[in-house]
Amino acid sequence: MGSGQNIQCTRWPAWLNAAALLIVSWSVIAALSLRAGAGAELVAAAFPPWWSAQQAFLAAASANAAIVRTTAVPALLVVRPDDHDGLARLRNAGAWLTIDPQAIVACIRTNDLKADDLKANHLGIANDLRRR
Repeated sequence: MGSGQNIQCTRWPAWLNAAALLIVSWSVIAALSLRAGAGAELVAAAFPPWWSAQQAFLAAASANAAIVRTTAVPALLVVRPDDHDGLARLRNAGAWLTIDPQAIVACIRTNDLKADDLKANHLGIANDLRRR
């Protein structure tokens, strides 16, 4: 008879299952807890990460959202949604997620923050770019 061959079975380590579960559950909890409410005046709109800043601006403008501030991430904008169904319009324009802007304060460029902005809103995201 023929010689026996050992078939190597490649399996990932057992800890990888736990790590994957931890990452997925943390992401879901963060997305649910940081989500902007229906009556939010300002929201951070997260567009697909492969979009350029121009695509994100055009999508926000098509949703009638006033752009308040840009961030260090081109596809993440702080906007003031339209009063009438603004969050739904942002989602239809391509926003993956609309979250509380206080959650993304680390993404705001520090050179954009001024003392007057910090006084106007604790995180420096309240001043509309149109007033500058």
